[in-house]
Amino acid sequence: MQNGLAQTVILITGATRGIGRAIALRAARDGASVAVLGKTEQPHPDLPGTVHDACDEIRSLGGQALGCVADVRSEEQVAEAVSRIVATFGRIDILVNNASAISMTDTASTPMKRFDLMHSVNARATYLCSKLCLPAFAQSARPSILTLSPPLQLRPEWFGPHLAYSMSKFGMSMCTLGLAHELQQPRVRVNSLWPKTLIATAALRMVPGGANAALHARTPAIVAHAAHAILSGALGDASGQFYIDEDVLRQVGVVDFGVYAAQPGVEPMLDLFVDGT
Repeated sequence: MQNGLAQTVILITGATRGIGRAIALRAARDGASVAVLGKTEQPHPDLPGTVHDACDEIRSLGGQALGCVADVRSEEQVAEAVSRIVATFGRIDILVNNASAISMTDTASTPMKRFDLMHSVNARATYLCSKLCLPAFAQSARPSILTLSPPLQLRPEWFGPHLAYSMSKFGMSMCTLGLAHELQQPRVRVNSLWPKTLIATAALRMVPGGANAALHARTPAIVAHAAHAILSGALGDASGQFYIDEDVLRQVGVVDFGVYAAQPGVEPMLDLFVDGT
């Protein structure tokens, strides 16, 4: 796309903060119409950002915004949000499955309530949102789904320490694999994107040791810029791909990654599910 994401309609789940918000703001700079789907309508005591705050930021950067207060676990609420987006903008061109729940606990330490939350917000919501957007894609010239989930490689060491979380994230990746094959006709591009390093988000800071880990991380901007390259067509029209943010940006000519450091001069740590060899 010569004009990036101009005139595209994008639905982003979990777009009130972190990576989702960064993707939304990058799209807004192109003049995109962004539907912000999230649960936070009133300010949270510990987590910054609401649906309305994100919409205000999008508009301030030149984009159009629609706030959709909804729980991605609810079929009814997501369906209502999709209907509002279509009624407002006429279609959906891009779905970004960003919403995620995390608990870095082993099996004995993971309550089933937390297990159910992660699987509902991660794997199930990715499936649900993708399913409900399919009719809205029919009016799009270039529909696309991008899911924030890891490359689909099954290694015991990536499951053993936090089995429940890993199962839920790889469930998201399985949606990418399956939908990319299923949606070849009609043509819908379906891909995943994952950060090479830790990303300094509120979610990272909330896990034990996360505040220190955030010093060895990159900012959400690196993921947003990689997502923009994928969604704007800078890498072509591939589907069924599992992209790593740094690899994507190298392909489009980025050589200086120090600008993304959360703490200037500090070497970032590899993220989960990334091969360090």
